[in-house]
Amino acid sequence: MGKAAAPCSGSGGILSVLSAVPCLSCKLQPHKNRRMSDPLKSTVAALATAVPGYDTYKGWLFKWTNYLKGYQRRWFVLSNGLLSYYRTKAEMAHTCRGTINLATAHIDTEDSCNIVLTSGGRTYHLKASSEVERQRWVTGLELAKAKAIRMMHDQSGGVRPLKVETSDEDEETEYFDAMEDTPAFITVTRDHNPSRISEGNLNEAGRSCHIDWKLDAHVFDGTQAKENNTPGKEVMQKKKRRTRIPDKPNYSLNLWSIMKNCIGKELSKIPMPVNFNEPLSMLQRLTEDLEYHELLDKAAKCESSLEQICYIAAFSVSSYSTTVHRTAKPFNPLLGETYELDRFEEYGYRSLCEQVSHHPPAAAHHVYSRRGWTLWQEITIASKFRGKYLSIMPLGAIHLLFHSSGNHYVWRKVTSTVHNIIVGKLWIDQSGDIDLVNLKTKETCQLKFTPYSYFSRDIPRKVTGVVTDCDNKAQYILSGTWDEKMECAKIMQSSCGNSTSEGKQKTVYQTLPPKLLWKKYPLLENAENMYCFSELALTLNEFEEGVAPTDSRLRPDQRLMENGLWDEANVEKQRLEEKQRSVRRRREAESAEALNGGRVYENYQPLWFEKKVDSATGEMTYMYKGGYWEAKEKQDWKICPDIF
Repeated sequence: MGKAAAPCSGSGGILSVLSAVPCLSCKLQPHKNRRMSDPLKSTVAALATAVPGYDTYKGWLFKWTNYLKGYQRRWFVLSNGLLSYYRTKAEMAHTCRGTINLATAHIDTEDSCNIVLTSGGRTYHLKASSEVERQRWVTGLELAKAKAIRMMHDQSGGVRPLKVETSDEDEETEYFDAMEDTPAFITVTRDHNPSRISEGNLNEAGRSCHIDWKLDAHVFDGTQAKENNTPGKEVMQKKKRRTRIPDKPNYSLNLWSIMKNCIGKELSKIPMPVNFNEPLSMLQRLTEDLEYHELLDKAAKCESSLEQICYIAAFSVSSYSTTVHRTAKPFNPLLGETYELDRFEEYGYRSLCEQVSHHPPAAAHHVYSRRGWTLWQEITIASKFRGKYLSIMPLGAIHLLFHSSGNHYVWRKVTSTVHNIIVGKLWIDQSGDIDLVNLKTKETCQLKFTPYSYFSRDIPRKVTGVVTDCDNKAQYILSGTWDEKMECAKIMQSSCGNSTSEGKQKTVYQTLPPKLLWKKYPLLENAENMYCFSELALTLNEFEEGVAPTDSRLRPDQRLMENGLWDEANVEKQRLEEKQRSVRRRREAESAEALNGGRVYENYQPLWFEKKVDSATGEMTYMYKGGYWEAKEKQDWKICPDIF
């Protein structure tokens, strides 16, 4: 195939030949039970032979995929009346993404660079890099179509029973592109009886894979709970707490009418009515990370740090399970606002959050458990409205320390995305990677949250991961979804598999049967009318005696909203925000006055946390300095500011 020349507008050029048939795609459409006329056959023959080889062509075009990804660059091949496309040139050897039979296709143009192909009820929108390139493709497509119809006519003896078929692939892959990222590994489940391992089943070092699975089976069996038949949920005497809140009122409000002028801005700086909120603060949402705290209790009992990291990985995933139906935003905490969750008698832990910064908004969190672990984190929320979707990017590290072993784990959260901001039903997705590291042993777990794609065959909300030891050798495979469950499988053997379409080498892991690590608790009855809150979330705003006067439970606008009084809540929200702005202006004026007077002015300092250098990450972060629970015991809150 030679390189096609640019189309010529002079006499005898290809465009003059095409002009002889004003609507080629219509005139050449075969009619049922009718032979092609001799003049039309002559025209087709002339078109097909006018420029030899012009019906065979290769090159890059942009193909419309969806509203999320827009146009994607694809390698197109025109040959023998078929237009096929691939993601890369290298894919031509093994993977065709779709094929269009031009004999039954209608060819049209939209503007100077666009081509529209309609075939078998499907429409393909293509875009060339220039108008000249577009015309080359159109010419080649028209000639290929004419030749295909002529060949079909000759083979059938002039009679059409044409079968409309736009691809040689199956229905699922015919029209949809695959995901950009393919899995990095494949798992094959093996029998867990070590005695059945043959001489051929050797690891890379040539040694038999005799692994003692009894310990793993004991660790990963989970405690079968009587409540909801959910593994890991302890059965104990618990303080009776509320199981419902007032139903959400049926208020309608156009989100786009408020946010259309806020594209690209920081979300925390956009004044939002409570209509888009849920009656919880960001501090309470942060506390919801402890929904499945028993995973950390189990991890504390593990003798093997590799088994321990599996539970921690499941815990890091479980914190997203409450978000699958929760698209409303939490209240932005006021500076100095706190939230405590005291479950020491019931579950052995105490949790404290404080809003330590307002711009950028940052919250510090500290949890101590008498069952052998301490967790702390500082989270700064960066959020941007992109027009079609909202990105929420938590910044900051999460730390987990086990008291007896000294194992210290660090990880960070992934990005949350709220889709269909403009039109349609809101839905939320999680995407990105979590790199979980044991700073003491250097063992790691890499988790991948696969973004949802309409064009993917994978299950939605998929999470996969690999646990590796200090020698970077894979030991466990993790798999599941962030909204339902996570499983763990012990790796017995690994080998190199086939290369992916991008040229990456896949690894094949042979594993023992998977063990359930975590499963989501079912929602309570009528949850859809209560903001889809979990059992824990329903209790977070329940009034309790003795909490600090800065506690989120005492926030009046949030309480009014929970009670269904949204109009009153909006008025109260504006009052609180103006009060906060007044305090900030007064603090700025005092700072300027001190500066002019040559005095040192101490900026705002949190009550219960102080900024230090994190010895593990080298970052400046807020650490709990103590004193809160002692103040609660004495009911001495005189240092607390009046923020409500």
